Amino acid sequence: MNAQTAAARQTSAPRTPALPDAKPETIGLSTVRLQRMSDAFKREVDRGTLPGATVMVARRGQIGWFDAIGRQNPATSAPMAHDSIFRIFSMTKPIVSVGIMMLVEDGHFILGDPVAKFIPEFADQKVGIENNGKLDLVPVMRLVTVQDLLRHTSGLTYDHTGNGLVQQLYQQSRLRSRKITNAEHATMIAGMPLICQPGAEWNYSRSTDVLGRIIEVVSGKSLGAFLTERILAPLQMAETAFHTSEANAGRLAEPFAHDPWNGDKVQLFNMLEKPAMESGGGGLVSTSMDYARFCQMLLNGGTLDGNRIIGRKTLELMASDHLAPHVKVSSPLMPPGHGFGLGFAVRNQRGIAPFPGSLGQFFWSGMAGTFFFIDPAEELFIVFMMQGPGQREYIRNLLRNLVYAAVE
Repeated sequence: MNAQTAAARQTSAPRTPALPDAKPETIGLSTVRLQRMSDAFKREVDRGTLPGATVMVARRGQIGWFDAIGRQNPATSAPMAHDSIFRIFSMTKPIVSVGIMMLVEDGHFILGDPVAKFIPEFADQKVGIENNGKLDLVPVMRLVTVQDLLRHTSGLTYDHTGNGLVQQLYQQSRLRSRKITNAEHATMIAGMPLICQPGAEWNYSRSTDVLGRIIEVVSGKSLGAFLTERILAPLQMAETAFHTSEANAGRLAEPFAHDPWNGDKVQLFNMLEKPAMESGGGGLVSTSMDYARFCQMLLNGGTLDGNRIIGRKTLELMASDHLAPHVKVSSPLMPPGHGFGLGFAVRNQRGIAPFPGSLGQFFWSGMAGTFFFIDPAEELFIVFMMQGPGQREYIRNLLRNLVYAAVE
């Protein structure tokens, strides 16, 4: 690192306080096995399957391992750093879901309230049924609720999770634009057909973007302002926001120009550009230590450093499976042996899944390779950050295997 780069990093050094650290063996982890974990990811870097990554393992309130591996940006020689800044994409969702539940705790609404109570356009939705290549619109059997949005049973979808006729409408729209507001996005999505009846299926979707708009309507503040005031500032997550400043240009983690597995061009949003839409489903940028503070709060049952963010029983509700037996789940995003709560996937079987874990473990990930999980039974959490597509599921499962192998 040259003097100019070092000075730039010093100027823009994170103000986020570090969590306490400890030697791995003092918190029930194996140094030898954690080193094997880092070595495995170094091999992936050497193979050219990922440019670089950070991996953090914490247990019993202390960080036992925090490694920065490979390059921060494959186009430069800068190494990955502990304070590199990442697009966390769908790891935004748990933060926004906690924000919604804080408003529930404040008494502004209940989970069974219809979304139309806050966004009137949702009162007139229809379900799109494919029939001989055409889309028949039928009435909803009931209105979409706040709980549906939290557990992805709303009937909303994403344009990239399939190519059905409803998803094609998403693809042809401006829903992915960062130049529309949250209000415009919510109105636009309310005008599109649902992919199924509310409550009938689990479909990963833009539901959390709509939750972000509900936060704005109820609080009277922008989503970013609300999250900062109620979650990010109290947790001292000083570098989590919907964009970062030009002063941090030398700290941005970037992907390969092309997917190393299929050759497709990789194009992620510009972290230095302030968007009009503050996407509750995937718009935040953050650092490993920032997100670690959020994870430690979750592992602590809703509190960190004396600041209670969410009630213990409310968090317990969020980290429980909310999918009834009749709810259809046919998505590769939902691992076997798991259900979905209010913002997180939740492990509900010891077996079935192709990786180790504990009953009650909850987690989620981002489309550029970021990932976290919370294991209350083991007093354990991990934060993994990378940028790029590649084999994300493979990386996540590899990480789980290696982390649990290090737990004594």
